[in-house]
Amino acid sequence: MTTRRRQQFVHGQALWMLGTVLVLAALNALTLDLFFVVTLIGFLVVVELTAPINVTPRWRGRLKWLILLGLLGFGYIVIRRILDILPSGLI
Repeated sequence: MTTRRRQQFVHGQALWMLGTVLVLAALNALTLDLFFVVTLIGFLVVVELTAPINVTPRWRGRLKWLILLGLLGFGYIVIRRILDILPSGLI
């Protein structure tokens, strides 16, 4: 059961990332920042959709560190975008 869930998780994340690249490339909007943000959203969705009901395997416990790193990266992107929008003499 654990192996099937793990495979579902990996396949779901890989498909999400492939779909993200294809859609962003088709829209001519493929940037590293946008790819990262959409992939993070997909990662969080896949984590929730493949969550077990009764027992949490050890490998899923380590996902919280990846989520934390992803949210830190997202925060960095948001702060950088805000600083780009603000007038240069303000800060």
